[in-house]
Amino acid sequence: MKHFFTLGFLLLALTVLPLSAQEHLLNMDSTVTTKHEVTIKGQRIRYTATAGTQPVWDENGKPIAGLFYTYYERSDVKDLTSRPLVISFNGGPGSGSVWMHIAYTGPRLLQIDEEGYPVQPYGIRENPYSILDVADIVYVNPVNTGLSRASDTLDKDAVSKKFFGVNADIKYLAEWINTFVSRESRWASPKYLIGESYGTSRVSGLALELQNAQWMYLNGVILVSPTELGIERKGPVEMALRLPYYAATAWYHNVLDPELQQKDLTAMLPEVEDFTINELIPAIAKGWSLDEQKKNEIAARMARYSGLSEKVILQHNLDVPTSFFWKELLRDQGYTVGRLDSRYLGIDRQEAGERPDYAPELTSWLHSFTPAINLYIKEELKYNTDIKYNMFGPVRPWDNSNDNTGDNLRQAMAQNPNLYVMTQSGYYDGACDYFNAKYSMWQLDPSGKMKDRISWKGYRSGHMMYLRQEDLVTANEDIRAFIRKTLPKANQPAKYQLSGKRHLGSK
Repeated sequence: MKHFFTLGFLLLALTVLPLSAQEHLLNMDSTVTTKHEVTIKGQRIRYTATAGTQPVWDENGKPIAGLFYTYYERSDVKDLTSRPLVISFNGGPGSGSVWMHIAYTGPRLLQIDEEGYPVQPYGIRENPYSILDVADIVYVNPVNTGLSRASDTLDKDAVSKKFFGVNADIKYLAEWINTFVSRESRWASPKYLIGESYGTSRVSGLALELQNAQWMYLNGVILVSPTELGIERKGPVEMALRLPYYAATAWYHNVLDPELQQKDLTAMLPEVEDFTINELIPAIAKGWSLDEQKKNEIAARMARYSGLSEKVILQHNLDVPTSFFWKELLRDQGYTVGRLDSRYLGIDRQEAGERPDYAPELTSWLHSFTPAINLYIKEELKYNTDIKYNMFGPVRPWDNSNDNTGDNLRQAMAQNPNLYVMTQSGYYDGACDYFNAKYSMWQLDPSGKMKDRISWKGYRSGHMMYLRQEDLVTANEDIRAFIRKTLPKANQPAKYQLSGKRHLGSK
């Protein structure tokens, strides 16, 4: 059985131990390092890839979990003090880091077509658009995602309390990052967090937790398809903000009226956004007191922008749920549209109903990503284990109470004049839609004093905009530009300055 002891892992045959025993078979502190090359933007770059586990410790210094990570470091950089480090998280909660790792920023790219659909044979190729030319990257898998697991010394309640909640997640990951940065001697490096989906809540909270509890200051936070970040928007605001996403999806599927359809997407959307903010929110806020004629006028405008009928919109009292939209938009053609990426089509058992039977985009993605990450870890990173890679791991119930992650990010920015934020959104994302992302950015700093440090980018794809090759190129280039822009000049002080002197007695 000596082959079960390779690379520092103590693994017993799964024919002997039950699957539940896998959780305590992973060595919580070990690494495997391999050497590679990749051509990025025409430049051949050598780098090392370190795949391994690093412990999470409790307050007594006892290891209570092992987090699986992959760290890419460019080999020809001698001085790491000016070399940026990007720390990457995906979301869920419960999702492994696989998505951005092998489809977006990393040096290897899974085999898909130019629009993101699966192709066979499965495999991995070079990513010529990776950001590894400008920054080193570490992809982190929280507990129960990827190959990360909690210790078997913890019972189920203890695992849930320590790891499965908005604030518990932020606390232990900040400590893990501190250890990683120390081990890799990256304290002097400019540091960036990037999170996708729920990972945006995670990195927004981490920005403040790293400052306040670990005394680690960042240069940038990148929010890919952000959540609501704990920013309140219930009622009329929540109901209305969906409409621009509906319009984008209807435009993509060519079901808008000819006047709107002939316009380009980004030329058409400002009209919808203006209507949403200035007319739709006030109209919904009036409820039954809204004049019947005005209600019909509003429904007609919504129908024009959404591709839905006035009748359906009035039946919903101007509040059309996203799940119904995905089912209704192409109902007469026999298709549903995807939640995370509404370019994708699904086929339900019945055309009738209130919501789709399944998410066509997610099944498509799992089709291509699952074989690719398992092959890549074993064959190229040389990391051998019988532990299952959790694309989506068991982290429920998740404690969503006291989600102040948006305000956490605002506080981190206020405390750190060097901290910038960039948001990236896909127009066809119905889960974390682009207009809600804009709204979050507006509310993140209602004073407007830090608005010059907040930016937003839109792409013609969905939740994982980088699956469309054209957006993969553009989105990575936007990250490069963001990093270069936010690197402070040598010896430049991080401080606020008044625009001019204020004289005594002035108002």
